[in-house]
Parts: sequence; C-alpha cells; structure tokens
Amino acid sequence: MAYKYLAEAWNKPEDSFVKDLMKQRVIKWRREPAVLRVDRPLRLDRARKLGYKAKQGYIMARVRVRRSGWRRERPKAGRRQKRMGVTKLKLGKSLKLIAEERAARRFPNLEVLNSYWVWQDGLHKWYEVIMVDPNHPVIRADNKINWITKKAQHGRVFRGLTSAGKEIRGLHHKGKSREA
Repeated sequence: MAYKYLAEAWNKPEDSFVKDLMKQRVIKWRREPAVLRVDRPLRLDRARKLGYKAKQGYIMARVRVRRSGWRRERPKAGRRQKRMGVTKLKLGKSLKLIAEERAARRFPNLEVLNSYWVWQDGLHKWYEVIMVDPNHPVIRADNKINWITKKAQHGRVFRGLTSAGKEIRGLHHKGKSREA
C-alpha cells in the first residue's frame, strides 16, 4: 500500500513533498562524484518494479549526466561550409543509456539490470542504476535472477540489451503498428 503513495508522489513531484525534499538533496549531490554507489534506492517503488531486491548481490548507483544536446568540434581548416554542423546535433543515445554505460564502466564486475530517473535541474539529470553481481552465490542460487550469470549476458548494457538500449534500437514497439 505504501508503494502506491510513493508512486503517486513521484509521478507529480512538483505537487507533493518530493520537490522540497529533492531541492535540499540536490545541493549535496552536485558536489558528489558523477557515479556514486548508494546503499538503498531513493524511489523504492520504481526500483522494485524494475527488478531490485533488498538482498546481497544487488547494488545501486546514482549517476549524474550533463543535460544538453551534442556539440561537435568546429572545423579549423579547409573551406567553411555554410552550416558548420557544430551545434543543434542530436546524439543517437538517450541520457539514461549513457548513465547506465558509465555505471557499468565504473563497476566492471557488475551487470546493469535497469535504471530510472531520479531528478534533474537546469544542468544535470540523475539516474539510479540497478546492478547485479553475477558471481555472487546468492544471485546464482536465485532462479528468478540467475539468468544474468550466463556468459551471453556479459556486457549487456554495451550491446543495447537493457530497457534503455532496446528503446534506442526501436524494440519497445515491436509488433505494434504506428498509425496516427
């Protein structure tokens, strides 16, 4: 029952207690490293929906990603093309996928299970990434999650096998017609 109220509060943070609480927390978060291991998820309802369990072998990380479009370095030599192609470029990945990849690079022995949005300000977005230790005996013994221990799952975030990766690859609308 408590998860329902948590979910309602996070769905409209500006209308609930979440906004005031997060304004205070973000002041501290800005000074922390970009990828930081955290003890427990901030949005427990969301983490549980995405596969998190409060047991050994599950690790949470909070990742800060800079918000903005993509910029290319300005050409310094040769002819000047009329449209330089420096600003207003769109990156092929979402910021969520970039956050998952950074967490995976920071913790190379863990596999990314999923992630979710936590907060954003004018400059940054924060995501919490759920990771699993495939070599942990508790994970190996659990039949619901031990699929991640198989060799084929190694480096799944870099091959677009997480939810954010499948979204970028266009696999979330498989079989549905896109008629407007």
